[in-house]
Amino acid sequence: MALVAKSGVVQAPREKRRRGLSVRIRTTLAATLVVGVALTVGAVVFANLVEDAFVGNVATTAQRDAESTTSLLESSGATRLPEINNALQQLYDASGVLVASSEDAVALELPHVDTPRRALIDGVDHILVADPTEIAGVAYELRLALPLGDALAATQTVTQLLLIGVPALLLVIALVVWLIVGRALRPVETIRREVDAIGPGELDRRVAEPRTDDEVGRLARTMNRMLGRLESSAKAQRRFVSDASHELRSPLASIRQHAELAHAHPETIDVAELASVVLEEGARLQDLVESLLLLTRLDENGGLAAREPVDLDDVALADAKRLRELGAVEVDTSGVAAARVDGEARMLGRALRNLTDNAARHARSRIAIAVRVRGGEVELSVDDDGAGIPEDQRDKVFERFVRLDEGRARDAGGSGLGLAIVAEIVRAHGGTLAVEESPLGGARFVIKLPSASGSGGG
Repeated sequence: MALVAKSGVVQAPREKRRRGLSVRIRTTLAATLVVGVALTVGAVVFANLVEDAFVGNVATTAQRDAESTTSLLESSGATRLPEINNALQQLYDASGVLVASSEDAVALELPHVDTPRRALIDGVDHILVADPTEIAGVAYELRLALPLGDALAATQTVTQLLLIGVPALLLVIALVVWLIVGRALRPVETIRREVDAIGPGELDRRVAEPRTDDEVGRLARTMNRMLGRLESSAKAQRRFVSDASHELRSPLASIRQHAELAHAHPETIDVAELASVVLEEGARLQDLVESLLLLTRLDENGGLAAREPVDLDDVALADAKRLRELGAVEVDTSGVAAARVDGEARMLGRALRNLTDNAARHARSRIAIAVRVRGGEVELSVDDDGAGIPEDQRDKVFERFVRLDEGRARDAGGSGLGLAIVAEIVRAHGGTLAVEESPLGGARFVIKLPSASGSGGG
């Protein structure tokens, strides 16, 4: 993938993103859809209930008219049917023979029904009821039908109103949701524009924080905390690059100075002396570069290739043997006890070596290494009998390229990264690192790591 350089920063080209609907549009559509479905179902149910109510009223009226007619026939003793507005009436004897009929029903035949029900009569929807009666001791059945035209027309009117009202209501709801969501998202869009406008050199800027403690307020505060972390990280990175450049410049300058002197005045310096300087400064350069690479690895992924049980007492005794062979200081390992942790042996060995090399450089004559198990932790300590570290500077010694005012400042033997590497390795192993006053009179560095299950010596 091609890289584009812009303002001194190498950037990867942005992937082409598919433009989708905004949150505002999606929210409005979703709310309108949900409410629309609910309103549609409700409108259908309501229309059916209205129709059932209107039809039920007609059925009640038809039943009441039929009972009124039979009462009139029974009292008069005649089979002549009274006229009822809009009603079709027919009177049948027990054998089903038509005896009498209203004027509108002369050419029709009303069927028998046990209960009131809808029936299509002469192409018109009616409610048909039947009511048995006895006139002058003879059994008859009155059949009466009332048209449903008015009831169905009223139902149709309600349906039409719903067809107009539901879309209009949905439109109002969509507009309200659109306005409410837009108003709710306006501060978010403001925050987005403010953050987008912050350039690489403007990490000290912050977005405006609303006084509310809602999601928008928390988002603004979170963005400001993130900008603060980015600002601190950028400052630390610039300081780190500046310090690293300075540290790399010193051995390079020394090598170049001796090389130029040997080139201009070969009689003033011999090859052995030049080679000694080059080897010494080259080793210093190599150590610095390797330290920088290790710190980068630790920063990126924690630096642990794989965890496995590590006998920390074996690591301590091996490093003590190395120091004794150098013969610079006396090494006390009487405090080393069996202990096991989970981690990477090479990294833990590097951390201990950095501590012991630091202690050996600043000790007068003696250092002590101790390993012990306390509760669920393994404690590794390195003491020296040197000048110690002032209490107000103890937190600074783990910073990269830090310079102290006292005798534990960087000298020719250190790169200024050793204790920073120790701190990162301990952090990657889930442990803690602290510096205290040593019983020997100097400094004590204490590493605490979680103990492995079944901790024991190897």
